[in-house]
Amino acid sequence: MDIAKKNAVRRFIFASSSSIYGIKDEAEVTEDLTPEPMTDYSLCKTRCEAILLSRATDDFIVTIIRPGTVCGYSPRMRLDLVLNILTHHAIRGEITVFGGEQIRGFIHIEDMAELYKYLLELPEKRIQGKIYNAGWENHKVISLAKIVRDEINNRIAMQIIPTDDNRSYRICSKKIEAELGFHPRHTVKDAILDMQWAFKRGWIPNSMDDDRYYNVKTMRHIKLK
Repeated sequence: MDIAKKNAVRRFIFASSSSIYGIKDEAEVTEDLTPEPMTDYSLCKTRCEAILLSRATDDFIVTIIRPGTVCGYSPRMRLDLVLNILTHHAIRGEITVFGGEQIRGFIHIEDMAELYKYLLELPEKRIQGKIYNAGWENHKVISLAKIVRDEINNRIAMQIIPTDDNRSYRICSKKIEAELGFHPRHTVKDAILDMQWAFKRGWIPNSMDDDRYYNVKTMRHIKLK
């Protein structure tokens, strides 16, 4: 943030995360609910939001986006995100579900990129100091696994394993639709089929071994340098 200000950057769009909500029982998780971060990752996101918003000025426009779980093919794939993991495993012949009852919201990577571009083009006054959720399709993880299996191969074996990751929230993105007129154009099924296409064409090589597909492994590799 300080470097951005020093170099006269006018807009700072922060990629926060819907995971800051933690576990919520509300039917719709809206931006006005109190964050309850459960991990170092979501705690960091929460603190960054507060710092940025406190430093917003007429010359430094701050907008916070809380995306759902991003999914779909991209050149530097994330294979450590739930839908991408399930699709990856399904293509390899088996699906493993950790927990299953957790509810998550999802956004296609192409819609995510379009949203960032859209925000850069909007008048500054419309987005100054605003916080927006961006996650439209809410699914239980087990339901998501069944969608993946139906799209890839409905004969694939599925096993369910207990997990201590109990984050569960049903993201509501009505605010960004009402205030900014942004709507997604892609679905969870589009993401699954995009990834299947990419795997078949060899666009995601060494998917089990290459650290670049996994953020924690990537960061460990950078640290070792």
